[in-house]
Amino acid sequence: MDDDDAPNEALAEFKTKPLGGWGVAQIAVGTGLTVYAVWVGILQPGFRKVPLRLQVPYIPASKAQVDHVMSLFKGRKGGLVDLGSGDGRIVLEAHRQGFTPAVGYELNPWLVRLANFHAWRAGHHDAVSYRREDLWKVDLTECKNITVFLAPSVLSLLQKKLQNELSDDALVVAGRFPFPDWTPCRIEGHGVNRAWAYSMQAQRQHTLKKNDTLTDSNLNNELTKEKGST
Repeated sequence: MDDDDAPNEALAEFKTKPLGGWGVAQIAVGTGLTVYAVWVGILQPGFRKVPLRLQVPYIPASKAQVDHVMSLFKGRKGGLVDLGSGDGRIVLEAHRQGFTPAVGYELNPWLVRLANFHAWRAGHHDAVSYRREDLWKVDLTECKNITVFLAPSVLSLLQKKLQNELSDDALVVAGRFPFPDWTPCRIEGHGVNRAWAYSMQAQRQHTLKKNDTLTDSNLNNELTKEKGST
């Protein structure tokens, strides 16, 4: 057998031979579990006291995602807050586009350090702020422009906090996943790069209409039951 035939025979054997548990594990490690292990061991410490359903693995926003988020804020002024700011790239871009102050809230200490490093390297370290704080404890009553890149399980719980604390003139922009129960006023991008904008004033109007509809429906059901019992 020629030496050149050895790789081909090995490949044929790989295709036909059952992998088994060890083989699957080797392939999995080579295709991403190592990266996840690094995240768990090094980047996740800030989340260890956070309930599992509220943990959001760090996935950097793409340039397209950042561009779409900022496009939805076009024409607005004032400060901008990023909840779960990760490596800080959205906060940094918000500052470049004139939002002052631009603040990121991130629970993971390693990501806060990474964000500060990126800001320092870009020459804007003194112009932006990254704070290691739990987003559930942040007072948002004075915020007008808010961004979130969070998992659906977190967004469904965050809705109530935002509705309770934000004023009618606030705009919330979600990247990667939309709020499950809200109606966006604008959408930018496609697929994983899509971003959704939510007007708090419009959202409150939608919520009131929904509640009124539910109330009328419940009232009609009660009246129907009463008529049926007489």
